[in-house]
Amino acid sequence: MPDTTPDLPVTFRPGRTRAVLIVLALVAFATVTAVGMLLGGLGPGERLSFVLTALLLAGVLLMLARPRIVADEAGVTVVNLTTRRRLVWPEILRVNLRQGDPWVFLDLSDGTSLPALGIQPGIARQRALADARALRDLVEARSHALPETPCD
Repeated sequence: MPDTTPDLPVTFRPGRTRAVLIVLALVAFATVTAVGMLLGGLGPGERLSFVLTALLLAGVLLMLARPRIVADEAGVTVVNLTTRRRLVWPEILRVNLRQGDPWVFLDLSDGTSLPALGIQPGIARQRALADARALRDLVEARSHALPETPCD
């Protein structure tokens, strides 16, 4: 059976979704700014408020385009909307992407589950499934049980 794990480092991100969000951010910024500049009878403060509103809207859309999962030799970095978490390989027990899940979930050795928004089947389902399989293969190849801590 050929080795199907990707070479490291590798970054998983929802490419099409990200492209759509970046384009929307640029279009929204340009449109709201243009409307603010073209409206007659507005003072400088009101025009500035249009630009600031456009920046805020574009910023939110760009934040939605931020999620990614970066796997390297030492472990995995999960970047979600507002958080970043670094995991070493043994911390990840399982990679889950079940029917109907909005994104991948990582089952962790501490008993919790971490959503990993960098792989989401929204627009590109087949790509997300392939990415989830690749991450699962990496986890299986690189994860080992955490050493038992002695009980006193």
